[in-house]
Amino acid sequence: MELKNKKIETQLSHDNCKKYEGAVVPPIFQNSLFSFEDWEAVDRAFENPDKSFIYSRGKNPTVSIVEEKLAMLAGAEKAQLFPSGMAAISAAIMYCVNSGDHVISLKNLYGPSSNFLTNYLKPKFNVDTTFVQGNSIEDFEKAIKPNTSMIYLESPSTAVFSLQDIEAVSKLAKSKGIKTIIDNTWATPLYQKPLAMGIDIEIHSCSKYLGGHSDIVGGVLMGKAEIIDSIFKREYAWLGAKIAPIEAWLLLRSLRTLAVRMERHQYNALTVAEFLENHPKIKFVRFPGLKSFPQYDLGKKQMTGYSSLMSFQLNTDDIKKVKIFFNSLQLFHKGVSWGGFESMVYAPAIAYIKELNEKQFENMGISMSDIRISVGLENTDDLIDDLEFALNKI
Repeated sequence: MELKNKKIETQLSHDNCKKYEGAVVPPIFQNSLFSFEDWEAVDRAFENPDKSFIYSRGKNPTVSIVEEKLAMLAGAEKAQLFPSGMAAISAAIMYCVNSGDHVISLKNLYGPSSNFLTNYLKPKFNVDTTFVQGNSIEDFEKAIKPNTSMIYLESPSTAVFSLQDIEAVSKLAKSKGIKTIIDNTWATPLYQKPLAMGIDIEIHSCSKYLGGHSDIVGGVLMGKAEIIDSIFKREYAWLGAKIAPIEAWLLLRSLRTLAVRMERHQYNALTVAEFLENHPKIKFVRFPGLKSFPQYDLGKKQMTGYSSLMSFQLNTDDIKKVKIFFNSLQLFHKGVSWGGFESMVYAPAIAYIKELNEKQFENMGISMSDIRISVGLENTDDLIDDLEFALNKI
């Protein structure tokens, strides 16, 4: 009997064992090149380089296994892996824009993405970007120009975790012939399906929840085959943005436990967020899973669950006390990334204090007393004890 309509968890956990001599874990194809029987075989491969194994800078069997699994997870026709999230982001943006175009994006955008738009595309290719709040569809409508070619979303957004109405933005964009991209790393393809809402290209940093073990750097683009094939032949192939087979293999390992890990991340995050929300030394918590979150209803409409990255504001303006809290945490690792098994803490002020004044902080919707945490897979009692200990220091 053939089982049909298998659930996501089952599909992520199983591979075609018969294809690999019964091995439950597919092998790593660590070779740089592939040989052929004759002239005709080589010729056929070069006619379809996006479907043939010729040289591992192009297609590689290990990488292809993972791409197929990721495409299934997101409901995409095709996926393309990259060696980093930023490699995927820059390739997607370059696919969508030409010299002299106009782009719409968010004020609270991942820093390197914002820098790529403003400090690279603008001076080199005269691509202008209008940054909007993005909380309402009117923000995007007002920003559209005759030469707007792309709207770049990030929902929830960096630092403040504000949401965009994904379906409304994609409908607006399609009516104007504008391409849409979304960084969906926070929600993962398990909890948010932007492609089903009309988005053209979905991006993920595989270094975060998809990898989940803090031992992979990677990125992925997903969408219609026509789009991904074009990116493969141009932005991917010409810029040489190849992911290593070993990293793809580690990502495949991680996908087997993605659903289980995300359930725990969500439970832990909600538990910690509720603790913080009720603490007298916390002004407020930014987490879409809390009912007090201003866009809670929109989140429920377009997400089926929550990950574990959030921010909160300490009830103090004294940067010395902010540092004391930060340095007093013992279980929360101090660092810039997130989405791994371990809990992490970061303070935006560490980077922004060197570049922005207090007014610019306010324009971004954050302050010097903002703290960002990624809640890992540890016991929540221990994490709350750690936070309580640090809060008592201030």
